[in-house]
Amino acid sequence: QVQLVESGGGLVQPGGSLRLSCAASGFTFSSYWMSWVRQAPGKGLEWVSGINTGGGFTYYADSVKGRFTISRDNAKNTLYLQMNSLKSEDTAVYYCTKDHTDKLATMGEYDYWGQGTQVTVSS
Repeated sequence: QVQLVESGGGLVQPGGSLRLSCAASGFTFSSYWMSWVRQAPGKGLEWVSGINTGGGFTYYADSVKGRFTISRDNAKNTLYLQMNSLKSEDTAVYYCTKDHTDKLATMGEYDYWGQGTQVTVSS
């Protein structure tokens, strides 16, 4: 009964900020690397960011590096994505994903992800 529930999306102006959350349950959250992926309208799934089990190592797509920050609170079974300096090209549905116990998953390896939360960046 793995469950991932994303929240925090919304409509923001270019240059604005949003903080996404992913509430996880049904598995030992602290034992798994996690990622955020997104899907823009008419586009395929794009990996955005990943984090190791303890939160000490983070990874970002070039398109968001320096603007987004991934983090996790294992005590709360929650994954976060702080998004700053948002651009129109960040508009997408954002999903959190459960990766592997010792590494990031590839795009074809995601067994579970949530319902997603819509992020729209527009004037």
